[in-house]
Parts: sequence; C-alpha cells; structure tokens
Amino acid sequence: MEENFDLLVIGGGPGGYVCAIRGAQLGLKTACVESRGTLGGTCLNVGCIPSKSLLNLSELYHKAKTNFANLGIETGNVKLNLEKIMMNKNKSVQVLTKGVEFLFKKNKVTYIKGKAVIFSKNNVVVYENGKKTSYNAKNIVIATGSSSTSLPGVKIDETDIISSTGAISLKKVPSKLVIIGGGYIGLEMGSVWSRLGAEVTVIEFLDHITPGMDKEISKEFQKILTKQGIKFKLDCKVISVKKSKQGLQVDYINNKKGTKEKIECEKVLVSVGRKPYTEGLNLSKIGVNKDEKGSIKVNEKLQTSIKNIYAIGDVIKGPMLAHKAEEEGIAVAETIAGQAGHVNYNVIPGVIYTSPEVASVGSTEEQLKEKKISYKVGKFPFLANSRAKVNNEAEGFVKILADSSTDKILGVHIIGPHCGDMIAEMALAMEFGASAEDVARTCHAHPTHTEAIKEAALAVDKRPIHF
Repeated sequence: MEENFDLLVIGGGPGGYVCAIRGAQLGLKTACVESRGTLGGTCLNVGCIPSKSLLNLSELYHKAKTNFANLGIETGNVKLNLEKIMMNKNKSVQVLTKGVEFLFKKNKVTYIKGKAVIFSKNNVVVYENGKKTSYNAKNIVIATGSSSTSLPGVKIDETDIISSTGAISLKKVPSKLVIIGGGYIGLEMGSVWSRLGAEVTVIEFLDHITPGMDKEISKEFQKILTKQGIKFKLDCKVISVKKSKQGLQVDYINNKKGTKEKIECEKVLVSVGRKPYTEGLNLSKIGVNKDEKGSIKVNEKLQTSIKNIYAIGDVIKGPMLAHKAEEEGIAVAETIAGQAGHVNYNVIPGVIYTSPEVASVGSTEEQLKEKKISYKVGKFPFLANSRAKVNNEAEGFVKILADSSTDKILGVHIIGPHCGDMIAEMALAMEFGASAEDVARTCHAHPTHTEAIKEAALAVDKRPIHF
C-alpha cells in the first residue's frame, strides 16, 4: 500500500532538508527523497562546507609559513601534509551530514534514499537498487539544486580538467593551476591552492572579476588578490583546453588585443557557473514549466504551474546560495501549513570566503545609478580600525549606500576581516528599514571590527570620528 504524505520534498540539500524539517515542525507528515546517499546536497558534501574547511586550513598553513615569524611566533620548518588536510575536511563533512540525519529523526521526517520521478501532481515514484516505491503527497517541493556547467571545447573529466568538486579533492598541489571564470567559487578555490603553493592564473571573459559585485569593491578585491600572487587575464575568451607536454594547454582569445594566446598548466578548474538540475524528474510530461535557461518557473508563493508542486533553491531564478534556498524552504513549508511564508530577496547577503572576505547585501552603486535612485555614500577603511590594525589584517573597507532623502540603507559592501559575519548586522538593519543614522547611533563594542560599520554609517553624514 502506498504511503501518504502531506509534504514530500525532492532533494536533501540546504533548501530541501530545511523545508522538510520546518514542515514537520508545523505538524505536516513529511518525507524527503535524496539520491546522493547522504544529506546536505552539493553545499555540505562537495561545495560550501568542504571548501570552507580548505580555505581555513590553507590560510593557517600560509600564515604559519609566511607571517608567524614576523609576529614573534617561531614555528620552525612548516610542512604541508595535504593528505591530513583532506582527512580533516572529510571528517567535518561526515559529522555534519550525520547531524542532518539526526535532525530528521528528531523532527520525525521520513528519509527516503533513491531517485525520485514525479508521475502526477500527487504521485512520486522512488527508484533505488532496482526497486521502485510509489508515494502519494498532497504537496511536492522540488529542491534538486544545480550542477556545474562547462564551455564548448572544454570537457570536465575531474582528473585534469576539474569542476569545484574535483578542486576540493586534489591529491597533490598542482604546480600551475588555471581557473576559467573569476566568480565566487573560482576565486575561493584559487586562494586555497595559491596558499598551498600553486601558481594560479584566472582567465575571465569580462573586464572585471566577480560579476554583479559593486565595482569599487571588485577593483580593490582584485588588487589584493594580485598582491597575494594570483594572476589575472581579463577580457579573455577560452577556446579550448588540450593535452600538452606540460600537462594541459589553454587556448584563449585576448578580446582587447584581438590576439590568440595560450597558457600551459598542470590542472584547469572550470568555474563558469552552475545550471539548474532537473534531470529525470519528468517535469515536461506532467506540465511543470521551465524558462529558456532551464529554471523552473514559479510565482511569488514559489508554486510552479501546478499549484501543489513548489520549487526552491538553485532550480529557480535568483542567486544560487544555500541560505537563499533555506529561506525559500521555510517560506514554502509555512505557506503549505497555512501561514504567511515570506522571502525578502532584497536582503539576501552574499559572501566570498577568501582572505580578506568580501560581503554584500542590497544594491550596488551601479544598480542604484541604473534605477536613477539618488544616494549618499559612507566609507571607512579597516586601516583606521584598531582591532584590524593590531591583528595585522587592515586591508579593505566598509561602504554603506543610503537614500539621499530618507537616509534608508540601500546597500552595504565590505571587503575586510570577518565581514562574512559582520554583514548579518546590516542585513538585519535593512530588514527592519533602518537608516544610516540608526546604525551610527547604535553602540558597538570596542575594540571590534564592527566599529568600522558604525564609522561608515557616520561617514554617510560626513562625520566619522576615526578617519
């Protein structure tokens, strides 16, 4: 006999498992189907979590090798044990995936392993080890995430030409690594392998890195990464990657010069974005509509063209961020349970976990100019922040954009230490419609990095104290 559920979630990544837990908390009989064999999706298994482990460990190694002696910490001959670093990373992932399984048990979510196919608006069949099991569901949520994309002439084999999945599991440090794409993932992984000893070159099609980021921040970011040893070839189009004597040869066109150029390397990381993963779900047969880019079309309640089938996370439009998917997962579960589910897409922060970190929330200067919104700017450098100074991490600045007439905060952009954590204060401020004056009049503990936020808010009105 077929088991019946109020809510069946397809995909156990950040959006899917959060949606399932919230649904169960609200009294819905809930199941979550995952084909990977472990919960947590790309983010936890082969994405944001293992990459953050490598970012942290590579930074510690780099500091021990290059900085510690100058600070009076003499460590002797610092050696890299890549195998142990990878073991540490894998252990962290294992602990966290088991943690999600525990949360399922705690909240009485049924965990179903296998590949889901939707046969009708209320019927899902799961295939696992040659067995198929049919389930009925009043509501279905598609949360199947995304997969890496490549370029014509560049075939990912996860051995020499790798995606981010391959980049977190290399067995040795490549002598030369070429990264195609200057976005978040490429620059994070470039930082990891550069710190561990690789010569890293980034080839980007645009004339700047980090598309969509505030241009002033992007410029400063590139300057800092260049100082760290990462090379950039901007405004260049990759044509092909082929085997060579040295390992690989990347052929590209320099758009500015109009010349064909090449670079030899040991490994190539393809980091040109991701695409929605909806393969095998049977969407076109049941009538769930997608747009020209393969994203599932949804309304403001995240319903697809079939009202009891919802979609969240990377399979729909918007930034492919784990926390965006989580917010959508909670909103959908609450909507299904009869509550007012809500996502404020204007206040979703983005972070790049390099050193220094880069974080932003809200509009960039370029976007405000495009919308013809009049704004004021307040900036404060970490060079003038006492905590950053004593910690020898004084690169970067805080930038606040506020409405010229109302003083309402419209966007915040930070490059500097720990700003991935600091941005939460500004997301909260924006969620509650705060002005720059509100933040400027909020007492910040001394000495902390967050004082730079208060000073930038004061600078909106041209009255910073320490700069």
